[in-house]
Amino acid sequence: MGKLKDKTKEGGKKVGGFLNEFKTFALKGNVMSMAVGVLIGGAFNGLVTSLTTNIITPLLNCFGKMDNQAAKLALKVRGQSLEFGAFIADVINFIIMAFIVFLLVKGMNKLADIGKEEEAPAAPTTKKCPYCKSDIALEATRCPHCTSEVE
Repeated sequence: MGKLKDKTKEGGKKVGGFLNEFKTFALKGNVMSMAVGVLIGGAFNGLVTSLTTNIITPLLNCFGKMDNQAAKLALKVRGQSLEFGAFIADVINFIIMAFIVFLLVKGMNKLADIGKEEEAPAAPTTKKCPYCKSDIALEATRCPHCTSEVE
């Protein structure tokens, strides 16, 4: 029997290398975390949409004394209508989602900062000339601008 051929291309890479590389990429923690975040974000979006549709919009309609039919502005052209009530509900939905994302990012940044030490400011490398007030090197004994002797 003949020997089995090695599955390599001319560059020395294996044919299945691309699939292995993709598998390694797809199973990294960052990609999996992002996938979970997208799924939770979709579920949270449904929750916020339900909040605005079923609770906030009816409350606004009670105070504004408008129902779903009154929330439509009928145009005379071809019987089309603009539903500004639905648009307002979508704007409220967006504002709630943006605020929640802002709070999450702010909280995550605070968690990331826990335990970090503040960086000490860098030591100065220049000093001011007492005569001409220009910046000079710390080691300088004369000012390069006014040639005065500096301590």
